[in-house]
Amino acid sequence: MKILYGVQGTGNGHIARARVMAKALSKRNDIEVDYVFSGRDPGGYFDMEVFGNYRTYQGLTFITQNGAINRWKTLRQANIKQLIKDIMDLDVAKYDVLLNDFEPITAWAAKFKFLASISISHQAAFKHNVPKSGESLSDKLLMRTFAPCEINLGVHWYHFGFPIMPPFIVESLNDAKMGSKILVYLPFEDLNEIKDMLDQFEHTQFECYHPDIDQERFTKNTHWRKLSKANFRKSLFNCAGVIANGGFELSSECLQLGKKILIKPLKKQYEQSSNCVTLTRMGRGSCMNELDVNVVQQWLPKEPPEPIQYPDNPDVFIDWLMKEDWLDTQPLCDELWRKTKFPTSVLTSLNTHIRSE
Repeated sequence: MKILYGVQGTGNGHIARARVMAKALSKRNDIEVDYVFSGRDPGGYFDMEVFGNYRTYQGLTFITQNGAINRWKTLRQANIKQLIKDIMDLDVAKYDVLLNDFEPITAWAAKFKFLASISISHQAAFKHNVPKSGESLSDKLLMRTFAPCEINLGVHWYHFGFPIMPPFIVESLNDAKMGSKILVYLPFEDLNEIKDMLDQFEHTQFECYHPDIDQERFTKNTHWRKLSKANFRKSLFNCAGVIANGGFELSSECLQLGKKILIKPLKKQYEQSSNCVTLTRMGRGSCMNELDVNVVQQWLPKEPPEPIQYPDNPDVFIDWLMKEDWLDTQPLCDELWRKTKFPTSVLTSLNTHIRSE
């Protein structure tokens, strides 16, 4: 089988999911995969060896400013003419199927050129009646048209009764230790505003990673760190908790490792706001709409949650893919959720919310 795999490159979460899949796919001698990434400057990708001779395109990306999506700047920077050219020029004739993680060029090329396509993005889960917050008409339109696929196998922390897959998380609870520092990763927030907030907690030690930090330094209670995948993993494994924006992948790792998490969703990004709602309903996260000292103060004493054990191996998905019975997704999802181990407290919390609706 020859697979085209399109990945949204704007955030690291999509790429992290693709790495897990790529490692599993590379072990199969009956599968060939070509990878396409878009939404990031070609020089901005890192740790990409597993993807071989991958291709990059400009695609579409979202511009953020002061913790919010700037829709005007997003529209201004979009090169629609180039996007259409890339879609029409992309040759998909040699492939049997497209796997797509919210990547528009491969999705639209497959649609126009009649290549079977399967979405395995977190965004695809929102096509079902899962918990949502702040969904506007433009959000619905975006989810429907940004990277359309024939088959939508969304990924989420719980299935909510729909054909949705759990995330594949390779991080093991055995690697985690309960340290004393709080890991802070708020790349879309202003660094000075983060500092003002953390300075209020002189008896708490923080490690803060941010793209605007170009030289590591220490202040009275915070280690300010440059972005580094290896160092970030160590910090995550050894922290007492995480303060982050509402991206799916980091929150998934926190659930797996039993780390408490405080989410500040990106404004005007309903996916992140919806993630907050789901984490709250699962009893596995706290949320704040602004960088709020009072919310942080209430969250810091919280105990770590019991971990959730998600599948770590996509082989079940790959076996399903090879059968080519792609319209029948429910048996695949059922098998993957049987491999997921939820603490009783999570199921109780979810059932309480379901009954109250």
